[in-house]
Amino acid sequence: MRTPAPVPAAPTVDTPWPVSVLAEKLHQYIARLGQVWVEGEVTQWQRRATAIYGKLRDINGEATISVTVWLSRRAPVPDDISQGDRVIALVKPDYWMKGGTLSMVATEVRHAGLGELLEKLQRLRTQLAAEGLFDAGRKKRLPFLPHRIGLITGADSDAEKDVLRNATLRWPQVQFRTIHTAVQGDRVPQEVSAAIRVLDADPDVDVIIVARGGGDFLHLIGFSDELVLRTAADASTPIVSAIGHENDHPLLDDVADLRAS
Repeated sequence: MRTPAPVPAAPTVDTPWPVSVLAEKLHQYIARLGQVWVEGEVTQWQRRATAIYGKLRDINGEATISVTVWLSRRAPVPDDISQGDRVIALVKPDYWMKGGTLSMVATEVRHAGLGELLEKLQRLRTQLAAEGLFDAGRKKRLPFLPHRIGLITGADSDAEKDVLRNATLRWPQVQFRTIHTAVQGDRVPQEVSAAIRVLDADPDVDVIIVARGGGDFLHLIGFSDELVLRTAADASTPIVSAIGHENDHPLLDDVADLRAS
């Protein structure tokens, strides 16, 4: 068996390293590097059969890194990450010798600022509880046979169809006044609050239902906004919060007169 030629310790123009030697040394060096948390803006995010391939750009500069999330490792990654999002990722450098590329393998990805957001919500919850907005004694009784229901929901949504179907089965003669609003994103607080005020001012509306299907925590965050909560608390018409599934719990559930998942 032929013995491979020894690799010179110090390559020169006369005794250069083979590419494989340099690649192996790079691979070994990079493999020794540990994990690190990085923050950046998502400029690319593509989910494939076995992995998610993305790129993160520095928030204040042009530096960019490639990120790979192997789905087989069941890494905790939110389903709603998309281009333009600001995220924090736990990454480990990985050098692919055959392709000669350096990438970062992410084992966890989070929306940036989520911890601060949770703290803010907890402070708001504490404040509103201290003001008595969650007290059982302030809950209004729902009408036994509502004549007209005010419905606030997304246009052509499954939530709208579910409410219409279930209410009609229970009260065949019931009528609806429906206002379509944003149910995700920055417009939710203003639009939902305005819709509550409009329906609350309608003397023919006996009860108001705010409905949305399930979703990620950030999808539902608008229904924990202080403007929505105080508008709901000030309404004289009973309000039903039908947001998300059983495990979802926006703060509107606590302010509303009834929660219906």
